[in-house]
Amino acid sequence: MTTTKYIPLNLPSGTPRRERQGYLRLCRLLSAQTLSESPSRTHDDWMALAKLGDLYVQPTLAAAAHTVIDLVAQGWTVQVDRLGPLFSPPAPRSDRAAEKARIRSQEHLRRDEQLRKPSVRRFVLGMEQPHVHGDRLVSIFDLMRDGRELSAALDEDPIGSTAIRPYVQVVDDSTCTLTGFRLQDIWRYFRHTWSNAYASVPGRSMSILIRDAVTPYHAVIGLAAVSSPIVQIAERDTWMGWETDTFVRGLSEEPTEKAARWVASRIQAQQDEIYVYDLLRDGVLQPSDLTAPTDDAIARLNADAERHRQRHHRSASIRQVRSIDRGDWVARAQTDLFRSKRAAALAEALDIRMVLGSHLLPESSVEGLRHALQDARARTQLRRLVRRARGERVGTVIADLTVCGAIAPYNALAAGKLVGALAVSPTVLEAYQRKYNRPSEIASSMAGRPVVRESRLSLIATTSLYGTGSSQYNRLYWPADVLGGPAGQRMGFHELGRSRSYGTSHLTDESVKALLRFSVLKDSSVRVNSLFGEGVSPRLRKVRLGLSALGWPTDDLLKHGRERIVYGVPLVSNLTDYSIGVDSTPDYLLDTEVEDGDQRIADWWLVRWAARRAAQEPVRDAMQAHRLTRPITHGARVRLPESDGAVDQLPLMAQPS
Repeated sequence: MTTTKYIPLNLPSGTPRRERQGYLRLCRLLSAQTLSESPSRTHDDWMALAKLGDLYVQPTLAAAAHTVIDLVAQGWTVQVDRLGPLFSPPAPRSDRAAEKARIRSQEHLRRDEQLRKPSVRRFVLGMEQPHVHGDRLVSIFDLMRDGRELSAALDEDPIGSTAIRPYVQVVDDSTCTLTGFRLQDIWRYFRHTWSNAYASVPGRSMSILIRDAVTPYHAVIGLAAVSSPIVQIAERDTWMGWETDTFVRGLSEEPTEKAARWVASRIQAQQDEIYVYDLLRDGVLQPSDLTAPTDDAIARLNADAERHRQRHHRSASIRQVRSIDRGDWVARAQTDLFRSKRAAALAEALDIRMVLGSHLLPESSVEGLRHALQDARARTQLRRLVRRARGERVGTVIADLTVCGAIAPYNALAAGKLVGALAVSPTVLEAYQRKYNRPSEIASSMAGRPVVRESRLSLIATTSLYGTGSSQYNRLYWPADVLGGPAGQRMGFHELGRSRSYGTSHLTDESVKALLRFSVLKDSSVRVNSLFGEGVSPRLRKVRLGLSALGWPTDDLLKHGRERIVYGVPLVSNLTDYSIGVDSTPDYLLDTEVEDGDQRIADWWLVRWAARRAAQEPVRDAMQAHRLTRPITHGARVRLPESDGAVDQLPLMAQPS
């Protein structure tokens, strides 16, 4: 039995009486609304109903009001007693359909907010407008396949080998030669048909189109994106065997010469990849501290890190930081941001060297590793070293499949499984390695010289949108020899565990902006500049700062109550040792140089999934519903929500059937 949890969300003490009264009016209105009213009303609607007035001059009320409107829209309930409002998070739902509806409601909140923006509407409508390319008029509709035509093609060829011919196209800055559209614009348009909002991903990211060479304009079958991973996912890290306690326990059970050499090399590498000239110049360090560190040297470094961290947040030189030439690594290293990061990282590296190095430097040995594992202080430092190694490589040898799915009418043929398989194909792995075989911005800024991180992937992970399961990744395995791997083995999406998610997906941009503005007005010394290198997820840090400034419980309010299934596709047999860096070379489960990988996967998918689906009458009916004759009722078309009339619908030219 689930116990109801009540969370009091009052305005901070000292808030003007007018703002407190307005907040209580809003909470009473929210407590009386029905479930169907919340999604249909915008933030402005609620503000007007509560007669809150000009929120720009009421920053506390603005931050609180926007946030609680979002919470109620996600199923939170509110009641107001004489001491103020009490909020209750939605209880988990055992009914799968109801839980999916709740999650879709969460996602649609931000997605529809985005689609109402005039700039987004102009983009969508502009893509739908025909333009001259060569001697023809072309629009985004030419990149959709009419379901009736696809159904007819499958009638002529039930196996599908001549009806559909998928291939991978990695998105870059180039233009589609068949339509004249930028590849990025094609990808973005169809991404807007997803249930959740489109957003750029910081760090590494590579977008992928899956297209159909059978059609005149090579219609889009689906989309994928391989991006920098979430740094900490316990289920993934434990399954991989490189979670700190799991990895250290493995070393204890079987210490080896190879492991001892790796630990010793990591001790030195952490130190060597930090620019130290200015730290020596300014007297923070003496040269001898680098080989024989002391507690005093570590304390000076930590103090220097804090001093420059404060200077970074106080300074108004963010524009100057961004204007530094990308290749001027010394100038970047000497900014307050990276001076702070370097001093803190060197303090940790020297602390590890001082304790752990006594067992493994200058000469590593299995016996030295055993002694270190038996020494409580050295074991603690070993755990820090493992965390640092994992943190360094998690964003380079692991990637997340942040977008993966098919569009109509191909989705009726389980083409989401095709997209998933092609997203880990030799074509994608080779393109990813080629794209990121270049100096790492953060590592190079820390070292004051170009540092190239590993770009050969060992695992691609993803999570389901719904915790109740994922038909797209379920049973998605294929024989390894399809891609030149060893016979008798298989590749595919393994279920790694279930994670209760935590984040900001249930809050709109309006709430984030109001929370950030309030936190800055309350404490101007704390800022989130969205500057690459400051830390992960600027959006999350902004929300945390705002909720903390209100005095509200951040952990409770950042739980969006959504369980997700974590999946992973291991690409190498030496997953643990290569991922953490013990092995320098990946032992791939597929031939990364196979030339016809796309076609091999497509052939497997056609036989295993598409042909079977195409033989079913309901599937044919579903495909045929997606038409490109006027009025266009195609499922791959972006459905714009009603707006306030700021952008008018442009006239559409129907495409021939």
